[in-house]
Amino acid sequence: MEFTKKLKRLGLSVAVIMGAVLLIGVADAAAQWSRSKDHDVYSSNIQPPRRMIDAPTAGVLQKGSFDTELRAFPDGGMLGILQIGLTNRWQIGISYGGTEVISSNDPSWNPRMQFLTKLQIVSESMGFPGIAVGFEDQGFGLWVDSLDRYQIKSKGFYAVASKGYRGANFTSSLHGGVDYSREDRDDDDVSFFFGADMTFDNNLGFVTEFDMALNDDRTPNSLGRGRGYLNAGVHWLLLEQVVVEGVLKDLLQNRRDTDTFGRELRLLYFENF
Repeated sequence: MEFTKKLKRLGLSVAVIMGAVLLIGVADAAAQWSRSKDHDVYSSNIQPPRRMIDAPTAGVLQKGSFDTELRAFPDGGMLGILQIGLTNRWQIGISYGGTEVISSNDPSWNPRMQFLTKLQIVSESMGFPGIAVGFEDQGFGLWVDSLDRYQIKSKGFYAVASKGYRGANFTSSLHGGVDYSREDRDDDDVSFFFGADMTFDNNLGFVTEFDMALNDDRTPNSLGRGRGYLNAGVHWLLLEQVVVEGVLKDLLQNRRDTDTFGRELRLLYFENF
């Protein structure tokens, strides 16, 4: 019990430190960016982030490109996501997974394949963020059949804004959005999310996000305690097209059905046709 408390304190400390580093970095990047004549935010080997951890950003795949994401999460869970850029502003995707995939038991597959789409309606410019709208019904964690939802609800319909900055040795971006999930049997409120990421030129990076989860805190059936979901991760661009990421989820212990934070491992592969 004492060890678990220490882990909680460590996780929260890491999240606070990461948040402070990101904010300081963004301020420094903004100052350098405002003095620079070259406003290209991302270097050739760093793609604009299309997702923080669970929450989407305003970044989209370019026409003729695709990415695949494989997630390993608690309870032997595995989730695969494939997305394709149909135009320079519009991407679509599918996802499927289940729990006990990595175990000695029979897998418990999610009830159906899920769909994702995102349209960037405003491109990011020197003085204005990129803005995108989209829909995704892929939630995260276990599928809870009695509530017809995932442990972490899908974003459903959403709108998100993102703004990137280029520093001396890194890129960073801020994101914020609003969403309305179709997993609304227990709680149908609109919710909000925001976060930040930073990737250094040595290809090591950090990301943190906070989902207010206002749609998961109102009824006795809700899985949240009303604290929201704070997640943090470290990623490494192993190759130009390959990213490995380790994630700590629910650092505020919002979920009622667990007494510690979650750990995930992710592998992302990006390629052009």
